[in-house]
Amino acid sequence: MIQSIYSGVSSLQSFQTGIDVLANNIANVNTTGFRGSRTEFANLFEEAISQTSSITSAQTGLGVRVSATALDLTTGSYSQTENTTDLAISGNDGWFGIVGGANSDAYYTRAGNFNFEPYNSDGYQEHPFFPYGESANTTVRLANVEGFFVTGTLANNTANGVLSPVVDTLDLDLADVGVQEALIFPAKLTYPVEPSTQADFLGNLGLENIPQSISATVISPQSERNNLRLLFTQSAVQPATGVSWDVTATTQNADGSTIYDTQTGLVSFNESGSLISSTLGNIDNDGAPININLGTNYSGLVSHTGPSVVTSVTIDGTLAGDLTGYTVNRNGEIISNFTNGKQSVVGKVAIYHFQNDQGLEAASGTKFRVSDNSGPAIFYAQNNGTILINTLETSNVQLETALTELIIMQRSYDAASKTISTADQLLQNALNMGA
Repeated sequence: MIQSIYSGVSSLQSFQTGIDVLANNIANVNTTGFRGSRTEFANLFEEAISQTSSITSAQTGLGVRVSATALDLTTGSYSQTENTTDLAISGNDGWFGIVGGANSDAYYTRAGNFNFEPYNSDGYQEHPFFPYGESANTTVRLANVEGFFVTGTLANNTANGVLSPVVDTLDLDLADVGVQEALIFPAKLTYPVEPSTQADFLGNLGLENIPQSISATVISPQSERNNLRLLFTQSAVQPATGVSWDVTATTQNADGSTIYDTQTGLVSFNESGSLISSTLGNIDNDGAPININLGTNYSGLVSHTGPSVVTSVTIDGTLAGDLTGYTVNRNGEIISNFTNGKQSVVGKVAIYHFQNDQGLEAASGTKFRVSDNSGPAIFYAQNNGTILINTLETSNVQLETALTELIIMQRSYDAASKTISTADQLLQNALNMGA
């Protein structure tokens, strides 16, 4: 009877732990990225109640204990949001990395409710993200709602507030797992000017002796929109077959008040209108040479019967631009966006994996840390994980399941309490019989 009291007490203690775990699960049913736990029980030692030899055992158990509170790794539901920095990992394999706290400890989480926020060495800024504020040293970090830095790989192309080099999307690989760092970017960033270097012309000059003019906008090294103009007039002396045109190329500023360069040349076409030669060379655009490409054969300008028309002029070059903000794409890459319409990758959010996810040690809330059981964080060589943008993963706790388990645990607790009261009553009866 004494042993039954001990067994009952161990049951009460174990089931109380089970109720505590379920209560925490239910409390976090609406917590983003929450991973529920389940209580696992094991019996205590067995005690022999007879030393005689028998074909059956003569043992009794000594109660129950909590053997583990195992992490539930099933994936929660996904909810769509309006925030491009709300991220979720597709499937149940993978974790975001965050770092922070008094000791800058590393944690791992499934909660991807992140935001870009101003930050410098003095801490948070009171001004909003846009405009960026007064301090030239202000930076922008990708952080969670608790202020922990999100970790990943930096492209290291934002030194001194100027983007260099430009990194296209889908072009940034994660660095080694051991060198991932906080994703911090400059709050003020300039996309460098890319002066025009090539001008490609496509069209028909016709055969009539009428001057033809073609104009295009070109970008100068000073990030100015200048004008490139080609004026074609039929040559005074024409070849025996075909036609030739004298061409004058001019570069000038937008209002025409300043001429930067003038070049002349001769363009010849055969009897079918195909371009056979051009002596027009490069032209200076306020410090940057532009190659004027009129094509060859029928690939550029032609001169044959029919209406004169310029089909297209293709000019390279990009105006300088100022940063308008950062976004995250479906590859987890951090994209810088500029006033000139250009974009560039400046970083990439890392997805971490572990040999034993259930071995992660719960820190607080939705944060977990590495343990000996989990092993160190790793990256997969292929298919490291897929990030969903404008998406948050909800808690993986199913309320109806948790409430059912709570009822079962409550009944178990009541039954354990009943065994104690029953054993106590039997003990009292035994004592009364001996009195």
